[in-house]
Amino acid sequence: MIHIFVAFLVVSTSLGPVLSLQSVPDSGHRQLQNCTLNPHKDIQKLRRVQAYLKKINKPASPDGDVIDCVPSHLQPAFDHPQLKGQKPLKPAVRPKGHNLTEAVSESFQLWRDTGESCPKGTVPIRRTTEQDILRASSVRRYGRIRRHVRRDSTGYGHEHAVVFENGDQYYGAKASLSVWAPRVTNEYEFSLSQIWIISGSFGNDLNTIEAGWQAFVCSCFFQVSPELYGDNYPRFFTYWTSDAYQTTGCYNLLCSGFVQTNNKVAIGAAISPRSSYNGRQFDIGLMVWKDPKHGHWWLEFGPGLLVGYWPEFLFSHLRSHANMVQFGGEIVNTRSSGFHTSTQMGSGHFAEEGFRKAAYFRNLQTVDWDNNLVPLTNIHLKADRANCYDIRQGRNHVWGTYFYYGGPGRNVRCP
Repeated sequence: MIHIFVAFLVVSTSLGPVLSLQSVPDSGHRQLQNCTLNPHKDIQKLRRVQAYLKKINKPASPDGDVIDCVPSHLQPAFDHPQLKGQKPLKPAVRPKGHNLTEAVSESFQLWRDTGESCPKGTVPIRRTTEQDILRASSVRRYGRIRRHVRRDSTGYGHEHAVVFENGDQYYGAKASLSVWAPRVTNEYEFSLSQIWIISGSFGNDLNTIEAGWQAFVCSCFFQVSPELYGDNYPRFFTYWTSDAYQTTGCYNLLCSGFVQTNNKVAIGAAISPRSSYNGRQFDIGLMVWKDPKHGHWWLEFGPGLLVGYWPEFLFSHLRSHANMVQFGGEIVNTRSSGFHTSTQMGSGHFAEEGFRKAAYFRNLQTVDWDNNLVPLTNIHLKADRANCYDIRQGRNHVWGTYFYYGGPGRNVRCP
């Protein structure tokens, strides 16, 4: 068996359609201590192979991710029957009124901190590992979420503090949101902040496009968890569904759907830097809008970084427009100890604490039928459990429409 294993290691490092930029931190010595391998020659040979791989592979990302540079036409999206044989489209026309003058840090994800990048003609994709899939409830469910989608979803464990607008036809949304690393209580919960583009009813026909950052609990070694990453870094993510999270859609690039066009942004990778309490604040710009020419929904991360698009044929209602846009935070409350979770939303502090202490969204806008960015005019605020997580909205000349949101979860007012 050891001969086969060594041969597989050698062959697998020399084949494949991707260029691997980074490697998982070496754990070979620990593995050898835990296993008995015979004969002695094979152990020595395996050690030489591991030493060679450590020498030629790039240093690991601080979060341990492996980022592969995949030729654009070989990314998962082009497994879709309607995309087979095609190539990514050229960038869409941005909405009128979009400001591209702000600067964005070149090192906004941890995998970029080592100075790595992907060449033109490829897209960076976070490699899915065996450990990732083992954390899921099943192979079939990996990269997907199942949840009820009633507007009041507290009975099903999902709690929100959000601003939303409905009553019109929407062709996109834009905002900047602060990035934090909230504490998550257990491996069956998460905390996220995102933009939702929504169409259809809140029944089985719900269509959504979602983008933002998400945090999970650290799940070490091979502990079973239904979530994606196995650490508590806030990670840039996307999601989509056309049937209320039942059978369609997935996170990031884990199914054929989203078409990535950018060679600098890795969806699913950790975001860096992050905001600190009473210290430096860091936010990311997000914009999702419908291309007037082709009808696809494009995603921009930070000023000017077009990440890619969701083809319009993925959806039913969103083929034409959205009937709601939503901004804010969401957590999962499993009540695993018999009381409300202590999983934090945003910074883990209530909205009333304000700047440098509470999480925020700023410069909220929507996109109208003529591809114009316009301010929100029919704002609604909703906090499912205001004693656990709350929200406060405001407006000024610098931040436009903004809000603070979040909270610690369980406290004396949230038992």
